Amino acid sequence: MTRWERLKYAMVRPDELEDSATEERSVDEIETDLRHSNDKERAIGLVAAPVAAVVGLAISSASMNYARAHHQALTTYAELTYVLLGLSVLILVASLLRKRLFQGITLALFGVAVFQLHYSYVGFAAPFVLAGAWYLIRAYRFQRELRVAEGPTGTSSKYGSRPRPNKRYTPPS
Repeated sequence: MTRWERLKYAMVRPDELEDSATEERSVDEIETDLRHSNDKERAIGLVAAPVAAVVGLAISSASMNYARAHHQALTTYAELTYVLLGLSVLILVASLLRKRLFQGITLALFGVAVFQLHYSYVGFAAPFVLAGAWYLIRAYRFQRELRVAEGPTGTSSKYGSRPRPNKRYTPPS
């Protein structure tokens, strides 16, 4: 494989390799993996949270200095500081609780919030958007794997079977 393919496959495995390489797992194992993030995902979130706080403080202080120099109101940038710090705390909480979906959402929101400020902050926003997208893709793939493992009946050991359609319903003619 080329360097680009090795880098690409190190981050995200393609679907055809994923389907052939995985063994059949039980529904309970898939539900456990779906419910909680693994150690690698948690470590990424625990590192990203303080980095997000530092980036948020640096961006807000730079924005406040710009506003002072151009005689603009500072209250908007003070509120921006609270929002960015709040999102970094939410990243930390989601990582501590091992909630993959919430980690992805908060990381992506932080990246989008930074990206919307100014075009020169794209370098700060891109890693957070990419990490959030990675978490969301992994959550989606676990959901899809669970759906396939449950089979066409949709039975799960925890939730029972899906409701059947009502036999009294008459479709309009």
